[in-house]
Amino acid sequence: MRKLLPEHTPENQFGSIIVKTKNGIPVKLVFVRNRNNKRDWLTVLSTDLSLSDEEIIRIYGNRWAIEVFFKSTKSLMKLGTEFQGRSYDLMISHTTIVFTRYILLEWLRRNENDDKTLCELFFRLCDDIQDMALSTALQSLMSLFVEQLNSVGSRKSTLLKNQLRQWIDSQAFFIKALFGQLSWES
Repeated sequence: MRKLLPEHTPENQFGSIIVKTKNGIPVKLVFVRNRNNKRDWLTVLSTDLSLSDEEIIRIYGNRWAIEVFFKSTKSLMKLGTEFQGRSYDLMISHTTIVFTRYILLEWLRRNENDDKTLCELFFRLCDDIQDMALSTALQSLMSLFVEQLNSVGSRKSTLLKNQLRQWIDSQAFFIKALFGQLSWES
């Protein structure tokens, strides 16, 4: 399914008019150039007369993306036809799986095609986040865990410490070295 509305630019918008339907309901019609056929135009109808032409086009563009989503999940991902079940829980599960597949495919598409995938929020937070090596992060996390165990000082704490030591001893050399300087004393 193709997006019919073009990116909003003044030359793609012909204008708008407020009219009444045959039932007497006032509506605003916005006329926009058809992206697929430059000689043709499309009409977008809105019952909210307070919206500007640009806002009506923007909202329609968002709604169009939702329509494309449902069309894709129904026709390409077999929503409703891939699975036959009468239970409400089964239908919810199937719909969730189909939507999850769609989200993953869309995420992959955006990673390959969209330079803005990481979003401005990520770049704003980069300054606040210090780079930390994985080994340092794991050491810090394990130190906090052992510190909490030391503060408890109970029989369960001793059992947990023993299990943790056994786990570390069963790991590869680099993991043993990573956690070798933990303070096990209460």
